[in-house]
Amino acid sequence: MFESPEQALHALAAAGYLTDRVTATTVYLAAQLHKPLLLEGPAGGGKTELAYAVTRACNCPIEALPCFEGITAKDAIGDFDEALRKLYLETLPRTQHLDPRALAREVNRLEFFLPGPLLKSLLSKEPCVLLVDELDKVGRAFEAVLLEVLSRWQISEPRLGTIAAESIPFAVLTSNAERRLGDAIRRRCLYLRIEYPTAQLEGEIVARRTPTASPYTHRLIAGFAKASRAYRLEKPPSISEMIDMAIAVEILHLDDVTDEHRDILLPLFAKTERDRKKLADLKDAFSTILYAAKLYAKENEGRDAIELFEQVAEEQVA
Repeated sequence: MFESPEQALHALAAAGYLTDRVTATTVYLAAQLHKPLLLEGPAGGGKTELAYAVTRACNCPIEALPCFEGITAKDAIGDFDEALRKLYLETLPRTQHLDPRALAREVNRLEFFLPGPLLKSLLSKEPCVLLVDELDKVGRAFEAVLLEVLSRWQISEPRLGTIAAESIPFAVLTSNAERRLGDAIRRRCLYLRIEYPTAQLEGEIVARRTPTASPYTHRLIAGFAKASRAYRLEKPPSISEMIDMAIAVEILHLDDVTDEHRDILLPLFAKTERDRKKLADLKDAFSTILYAAKLYAKENEGRDAIELFEQVAEEQVA
């Protein structure tokens, strides 16, 4: 998929995903070793987007398996199409007599099976990306469903038998760390902790998505992201929400953001009632974040701005 760590870094950047050399090298090694990549970190930090960036960088398809409470093996692997099997049996010539075992073999074929994302990724003729998203939302029982796929790149289905991969997918597992994943999964993966980007890197990400905005706006949004996350909100704003905010500032033709814009901007990044009230009702909350963001937006004052804000945030929490 990638020729070298450096090529992976440049290919991901060209696909719109700016990251560091360690992440790019780990992606390269995962592809070379045919090992799954386990990405763990806060929601909105870019874990899922990395999987989609690999698909864009390599021009390959993706099979996504979003995890949810109550997910079963059938959701992941697939199941037989009973309607299709019934129709097939009805079309058999009446003169054709098959014994029960032969009939079972006839209808228990892959042609009658509706594959789920796991099986689709193994049946793909060309290497694809397999995304198992938010694995921490499910229990250990479902983790066990993945073990054979992630270690031997095959699936054993009682009626179909063992199906080996046509091509080995590039597997990405994501977790928001709401619960600890089991060691059996971890042993099979290369592991990366994906944190929110630095303010400098986030400014570059925002600049990629809003190239017509001013450098000041890019730094302002990056500083705002860093400051608001340090403020210990119930749901810290994601990278995509900060991009939305930058685009909104452009759409509204705002040369600068002031306290008067608070209520207009809150719906873009304050996504719980508790956070909205905290920023709208708590004295100087929004102003403090905005002050740190503006200080960061000024050249050569970014580090002082973040350090100052974190001190103020600690004092308010205390």
